[in-house]
Amino acid sequence: MDCLIEDRSKGKSMSDTKKKKTDPVVDSELKELHKVWGPVEAEIIKSYLESNGIVCILRGRVVQSVHPFSADGLGEIKILVSDEDYTRAQELLKKKVDI
Repeated sequence: MDCLIEDRSKGKSMSDTKKKKTDPVVDSELKELHKVWGPVEAEIIKSYLESNGIVCILRGRVVQSVHPFSADGLGEIKILVSDEDYTRAQELLKKKVDI
């Protein structure tokens, strides 16, 4: 069901689905690029990818600032990128990290 948004400055209405900006991460499927065992390594890889124009998301099982440990995979952090950027991100990561 579309929600209508009224543009009062021009007296027009448009569907919010038409007004949304496109976001490459939201509009495509996410793929797991790499796994790391701590927030420092995850942030370094994220910064590297973003400096090369690739948006990524970090996803973990626990909040590292609350539980800073990695027993039984709890400290695992997954680095996710859009399906469109996956191949390029793999190439960039292989250049800098031995995975």
